[in-house]
Amino acid sequence: MKRKLLCIVLMFALLLCGCSGDSEAAPQSTEAFVDSTGRSVQVPAKIERIAVTGPLSQIYILPLAGDMLVGVSNAYAENAALYLPSYILEKTEIGQLYGGKGEMDLEALLAAAPDVVIDIGEPKKTTADDLTALTEQTGIPFIHIDATVATAPAAYRTLGKLLGREEKAEELARWCENTYANISAMMEQVDADNARKRLLYCLGDTGTYVLAEGSFHAETVNMMSSNVAIVEDVVSSGTGNEVDLEQILLWDPEVIIFAPDSCYEDIALSPQWQSVGAVARGNFYKTPTGPYGWLSSPPAVQRYLGMLWLGQLLYPQYTEYDLQEEVTAYYKLFYGCELTDEMYQHLMNNAF
Repeated sequence: MKRKLLCIVLMFALLLCGCSGDSEAAPQSTEAFVDSTGRSVQVPAKIERIAVTGPLSQIYILPLAGDMLVGVSNAYAENAALYLPSYILEKTEIGQLYGGKGEMDLEALLAAAPDVVIDIGEPKKTTADDLTALTEQTGIPFIHIDATVATAPAAYRTLGKLLGREEKAEELARWCENTYANISAMMEQVDADNARKRLLYCLGDTGTYVLAEGSFHAETVNMMSSNVAIVEDVVSSGTGNEVDLEQILLWDPEVIIFAPDSCYEDIALSPQWQSVGAVARGNFYKTPTGPYGWLSSPPAVQRYLGMLWLGQLLYPQYTEYDLQEEVTAYYKLFYGCELTDEMYQHLMNNAF
């Protein structure tokens, strides 16, 4: 990747030299920004054009500064148009830096000329070195901002200051903060009553990939339940750990949640899965999705919706909020979408 990047940088440098003529652009004023890895990076004092390293970062940026995006990490599916502003669907596809869905198109990134490239989420062991190398090689500042379910409010406040969108960032941060506090208080009561459900989250065409305890992708599952998927080597990617039905039988979850693109529709007719107690009792459900899965795909801020949904699904006697009202408020605030009753019911299909 680095060799390819160097070639692209040299090509653009030659083009710029050939076209510069006698005039020189005035240097843009910069300021130091210390990112979550502790790196001090020089960024433009006024940022107007941004790129992101992947879909997780994109989800965080969209409600705050989607209009600043020079491109998207991955093209959206057609049904995303139901929920997202039309301009975002017309953005150039740049690809993603991390993950298994292809590499970042560095040529497209350089052509788009962002002021900064933002990486948001869980830092990897190589994040600081990767972003430093890319910053040095492209001349574009790459920065990382930590964001988990618990720290989403802080992430938004940091982004608001960086991008000059503090008022909107505070609105997003407070929604996350209040929702997290309310759900945390509810779960404290659930735990006081020893009522936490034993749950398994299943992915894949066979349903035999699971989000294990300790996975960044399982944050909301762990918060809202007792995750029965305990394994020795937790897979860091969103594909989860592969197991078999025998292991699922041994775990014996009370409730099973299937990912949006998994085998949920086939489960009820499967003799093998009928041997699993939760399936035999009908305690299996499909994660709502639109435009993203609510629990893990990708593990971004939309997982607050998953927390609210699991609260209503697993602990209705403890729930003091109206799920439809909360979901409708989120879609308005984060997507600019006026969610109708029909759209909400479609989201809830097979979720209860």
